[in-house]
Amino acid sequence: MTNISLNDLNDYCSRAVGEINKVYLHWTAGRYNQQFDDYHINIDGDGNIYIDGELTDHKNHTYMRNSGAVGISLDCAYNAQWVNNLGDYPPTDAQIETLAQVVAVLCVDLGLPASVSNVLTHAEAADNMDGVYAHDPYGPNSTCERWDLWVVHEGDEAGSGGDVIRMKAKYYAQQWGSNI
Repeated sequence: MTNISLNDLNDYCSRAVGEINKVYLHWTAGRYNQQFDDYHINIDGDGNIYIDGELTDHKNHTYMRNSGAVGISLDCAYNAQWVNNLGDYPPTDAQIETLAQVVAVLCVDLGLPASVSNVLTHAEAADNMDGVYAHDPYGPNSTCERWDLWVVHEGDEAGSGGDVIRMKAKYYAQQWGSNI
């Protein structure tokens, strides 16, 4: 894992243009500084960004959806039980803001809209909320096997996590003079 800045991420994106069409958002279900190489990008509890290889490397982060996709994970959610208990290590504000900024950079640089069609939480992807039926549903609207980022804070409205992150990503892109 290599610690990088948002500016460094632009270089990784330039090498992946035309090859990435999906961005999947996860949590590790681990502790704040515990990265896993299943994801292209990990964000620790302080909002530091770590990358493992190239964005075009095949990683096993989202069942049946890994080709042409980037997996980003927050180092958090250890012992999470459900939306009313995000565990001993819930997502931090620093992680959420950094995640939104990373999504903004990826969408701007890769030419992707920040919509549920292209940027999904693992919970949304698990329930095929983008209309791509690569597998039987296994998210919070079905079996609830995967519910990563269904919410970003305890007490949030169920299912709001992806919308919150995409909205924040759009805000950051606009601040930088781009629309996504």
